[in-house]
Amino acid sequence: MKALGRTALYMRLSRDDEKAGESLSIENQRTILRRYAGENGGAIVGEYIDDGWSGTDFERPAAKRLLGDAKDGKIDTIVVKDLSRFGRNYIQVGQYIDYIFPACGIRFIALSDNVDTADRASAGMDMMPIMNVFNEWHAANTSKKIRAVLEADWRKGKCTAWAYPYGYRAGDDADRTAVIDERAANVVRRIFDMRLQGNSASAIARVLTAEGIPNPSAHYTRLDGRKSERRNSPCWSPKTVADILKDSTYIGTLTQHRTTRLSYKNHKVIDVPYERQIVKENAHEAIIDREVFERVQAISKGVSRGRSDKCNTVHALSGLLVCADCGKKLKFKSSGRRTHNCNMFLCRTYVDLGKRYCSSHAITERHIESIVLQDIRAMLGEVKIDEEKARAHFLSKRAKRGESNRLSDEKLMRDLKGRLAELDKLIGTAFEDKVLGNLPESVCKYLCEKYQTERDGIECRLAEIGKRLNEPTADDNVGEYISRLKRYAGCEKLTREVCLQLIEFIAVGEKSEGGEPRQIHIYYKLMQSSPLMSEKQFP
Repeated sequence: MKALGRTALYMRLSRDDEKAGESLSIENQRTILRRYAGENGGAIVGEYIDDGWSGTDFERPAAKRLLGDAKDGKIDTIVVKDLSRFGRNYIQVGQYIDYIFPACGIRFIALSDNVDTADRASAGMDMMPIMNVFNEWHAANTSKKIRAVLEADWRKGKCTAWAYPYGYRAGDDADRTAVIDERAANVVRRIFDMRLQGNSASAIARVLTAEGIPNPSAHYTRLDGRKSERRNSPCWSPKTVADILKDSTYIGTLTQHRTTRLSYKNHKVIDVPYERQIVKENAHEAIIDREVFERVQAISKGVSRGRSDKCNTVHALSGLLVCADCGKKLKFKSSGRRTHNCNMFLCRTYVDLGKRYCSSHAITERHIESIVLQDIRAMLGEVKIDEEKARAHFLSKRAKRGESNRLSDEKLMRDLKGRLAELDKLIGTAFEDKVLGNLPESVCKYLCEKYQTERDGIECRLAEIGKRLNEPTADDNVGEYISRLKRYAGCEKLTREVCLQLIEFIAVGEKSEGGEPRQIHIYYKLMQSSPLMSEKQFP
């Protein structure tokens, strides 16, 4: 047998392999490979080490560098301890050993498995396909066991995430129960308070950055107490703030299995539908009251996307006023004076394109605020006097639209479940055709990935529909509706918080030339299942 020539030594160790002990360690592999190369005339041109990488993933940095050097003609021989060190994906391992390496004139040797491509007639080469399949089976079986252990821990309420969200740290108990980090928790409380006051995520991020408050990345410490060595921006981003505002961890709920991977070979991360996530209520001490959290979620679901003015303040009705004719939002135009009498709201279509496309729908800030405040006070008084009457009015409005939406959702859910059954049959048929030799493996892989992608999309849609169908009943919402009204019963001034909590949007009509009353419709939240709520008209 000829000498090895320019020899590359490849070593790999996954996190699971570490449990096997010293026999698979990087140092043990290096010792074995160096001894073999020295005894067989190999000139070592490089050591390629992937420490902590799965064998099913060929995007490993050292493996990619090795394959690049092989294709560039820098290597004559590649030596590994065994086939599983090179990889546990039987298709890709076979492709490299049988096609790519021979085409590049490279000899491949796996010592423990007696595989040497220079001797194609050896028993080791005959057994190589079976060993590759077994190596992949080992990866699949290990993945299945790990998933089972993780799910058991999730069911028991043990946190397996590497870290808790900003505001918490992992406790020292066996379940790693969340413990409040008071310094960060105070910032979280402030973020929720600022959102209730009507500030957007962008505005909150600007305030926190301006005050020099460390963002979660800068504040974060590793579980062993050492600060992260990563380079992080000191600025708060709107996405960071938005993620905090929607995280139910802050009300004491531990939610795990939010994401998963397609398979042990395809490491693409996908979202898990809510009904398949594992949720444990009251798992730890809450930072935010549930009522405050729900009020913030209600604000986020609204149509308002208020904008700050030159003074970095958001007008109480910003983003809530829409043109009754073209549907575009009204734009706030300041007069530049201290008095608010001349500040106006104008149709954005009119402002951007002119009167040819829509009229101005102009209304002064003082006028519209007076109308809205007057109606809210009248409605609050009505609820105080006759709560049962308000309840009956709410239920009648809700029922008209709710039943129609439910029937439509139920039909769509039946159709989607039927398509899921069809996709399962198609995937099964593709595998059967591949086994029987009627379908090439590449075509089978393409079809299965295509069907699986469609299947994942349908499951996400089913989760959304299921969530809608399981939304609070009318009786639950009417209580929240009346509770919100009572909460702001003593309001003397129209604030951003009051508007976001009570109003979905306000449709402003144009002034009539014939002396007829101007139509202004106020749509209140929680009155029916669609975004349109209760409506009032004003001259």
